[in-house]
Amino acid sequence: MIAKHQYSNAFLAAGIAALALGGCASMGELPSMGNAFALTSSTFKDGTMLAVKNAGNIKANPNCIGENISPPLSWSNVPAGTKSFALIMVDPEGRGGLGVDHWNAYGIPASRTGFAEGETSNLSDKYVGGKGTAGVGHYLGPCTPPGTGLHHYTFTLIATDLEPNALPAGLTRAELLAKLVGHTKGAAGLVGLFGRAAN
Repeated sequence: MIAKHQYSNAFLAAGIAALALGGCASMGELPSMGNAFALTSSTFKDGTMLAVKNAGNIKANPNCIGENISPPLSWSNVPAGTKSFALIMVDPEGRGGLGVDHWNAYGIPASRTGFAEGETSNLSDKYVGGKGTAGVGHYLGPCTPPGTGLHHYTFTLIATDLEPNALPAGLTRAELLAKLVGHTKGAAGLVGLFGRAAN
C-alpha cells in the first residue's frame, strides 16, 4: 500500500512538473495562427515597442518627439471576396482613456499587400485619407505624454467588399465603421507600444 501511494505521488508530481513546464513554454512566443488573415511589420513584432522615429512630429506639441515615419506594414492570407481594405490606428489610453484616433485610411485596393516605411506619412493616392483626432488623414505617430505608461497603438486592417472609390475622403473612425457595417470580410490586428518615463 505504501509503495502504491508513493508511486501515485511520484506520478502526480511528474504531471504537475510537465504542466508547469508547458505553461512556461507557452508564455513566450505567441502560437502560430496558421493561414489566418494577418497584419505584420518588419520593424516591430506584435506587442513590442515602436521606434522613436515612428512617433509624431507636431512641433507645437512637446510630446511629439519623433519624425512621424510610418512603420512598414504588410498583410497576407486575405479573405476571399475582398475588394478593398480599411486601416485604422488607435491609442485607447490616449486623452486619459477617451482614446486618440491616429489614422483612418480606406479605399486601399485589394491588389496591395502592404505599405513601405514612410509611405503613409503623408497623403497619397494609394489610399483614401479619413480624419483622425488631430484632423489629418495620413499616419500620425504616437505623441505619448511622459509618465502615462505604455500606450497600445492598435493597427486594425479590415477587409471589405467595397470598391476602392466607394467612400468619400475625410471620414472619422466612427463614420467609417458605420459605413463598413455589412461590408466586412475579416480583420487582422497589430499592436505597437510606446511610452516615456515621467520627466
